[in-house]
Amino acid sequence: MTASRAGRAEQTVREGRAEQAVRCNTVDGLVRDTARRVPDRLAVRYRDRSWTYAELDAAVTTGAAVLRERFGLAEGDRVATFAHNSDAYLLAFLACARAGLTHVPVNQNLTGEDLAHILDDSASALVLADPDLAGRVPGGHPVRALRDEPGSFLAALAEPLAFEHDADPGRVAQLLYTSGTTALPKGAMMTHRALAHEYESAIEALDLAEEDRPVHSLPLYHSAQMHVFLLPYLAVGARNTILDAPVAEQVFDLVEVGEADSLFAPPTVWIGLANHPEFAVRELGALRKAYYGASIMPVPVLERLRERLPGLGFYNCFGQSEIGPLATVLGPDEHEGRMDSCGRPVRHVEAKVVDEDGKDVPDGTAGEVVYRSPQLCLGYWNDPVATEKAFRDGWFRSGDLAVRDAQGYFTVVDRVKDVINSGGVLVASRQVEDVLYTHPGVAEAAVVGLPDERWIEAVTAVVVPRGDVTEEELMTYARERLAHFKAPKRVLFVDALPRNASGKILKRELRDRFADTSDS
Repeated sequence: MTASRAGRAEQTVREGRAEQAVRCNTVDGLVRDTARRVPDRLAVRYRDRSWTYAELDAAVTTGAAVLRERFGLAEGDRVATFAHNSDAYLLAFLACARAGLTHVPVNQNLTGEDLAHILDDSASALVLADPDLAGRVPGGHPVRALRDEPGSFLAALAEPLAFEHDADPGRVAQLLYTSGTTALPKGAMMTHRALAHEYESAIEALDLAEEDRPVHSLPLYHSAQMHVFLLPYLAVGARNTILDAPVAEQVFDLVEVGEADSLFAPPTVWIGLANHPEFAVRELGALRKAYYGASIMPVPVLERLRERLPGLGFYNCFGQSEIGPLATVLGPDEHEGRMDSCGRPVRHVEAKVVDEDGKDVPDGTAGEVVYRSPQLCLGYWNDPVATEKAFRDGWFRSGDLAVRDAQGYFTVVDRVKDVINSGGVLVASRQVEDVLYTHPGVAEAAVVGLPDERWIEAVTAVVVPRGDVTEEELMTYARERLAHFKAPKRVLFVDALPRNASGKILKRELRDRFADTSDS
């Protein structure tokens, strides 16, 4: 944490984290402000296209006119974007915001019922789709090409159009559908005001600056890449590069030529970069800021990365879609002695740890993290039951099990639903995973509880191996480093762990897949 950030954090604590005014309360307004300040600076580049801030802002205005006047959409309509990363994706989101429409980002990997659920639940009036994905859209949903075709949304931006509309800060700017790791995804209703507060929190907590050159390679439909990095970086006036995907060689190339010094990636991508054969030989000294999140970073992996790049500042970003999604941050100078922590709450977030009855628990005691913040969603679209269940006395129930220390740092123990009940004793899967990651024969690991007549749930490790390693070897290794009841009763080997697009391991899928193989 820089000295200035530490001072601001202390001030925020003294003020009791009361809601403070943000510079601008609308998503598109933040971009317009930057365009007024630095019109000729490069804002975004994607492949062979680039946009200055003035060009970006003008294209957003034209896009709003296209959506409302040419495509015939009315204020408040939902517009789904079913597409890969591109500058057009960003322009579609900002144009929806300026036009008074609600943007619905859709995972480009969805098919069938999963895709239909989001489009039907949101009642999207239009789907902007990449040509290679349009054929997946179920019948009954109007589709227009986002790019790469005559008459597409991007092509329509070639002719500048005027559009006047004052966005309402309280209007829903986006329906962020949750990742659905445990059930059908729910649409978190994010207002302009909520996102604007989250952007300000991200800028401050992550030390985002206009001189930074960030690379955005994770899916833009996901809240972390779009709302923790791309939009806040546009708000400060940085020079942004959008990639189709986190391809190691492309990232290395950009760093070496001075076009990238900031990168966000989930642990699975950082693991891939660290294991890439070129990682040890490329000149990566220009990389200054490394952000990770979306799932827990194994401590041994973080230690290897820091050893290879000692001048690189690591930031742990933690939260969930319903809060924009940034809730806590662990800064570069806060890692020492607490590398398993996810940090302290950002400016506009108040967090605490409670028991099952919603009562505060003492520091050092595990409980569920709950949030109170202007960054929070209004609730879940078309789901008042889930909304009522998630909010209690003004606090949002995160579903994360964590411990807070006396200095206010949070350490996530597990998801509440992922804690393993082994013989009546609760076991946090993360602790077991961290031990397994220290073994040289483990590339990746996920620990789940499988049904067991004796133990209720048997601690089971699902491992992607590196080289030759046996089940007995890993079980013995774990027993030597963990209490006996925490050590895995079984080790299962797989080629890859199931993940959603944000990098979160889908432990529900592992439990379902291996439930029938449980010992009994």
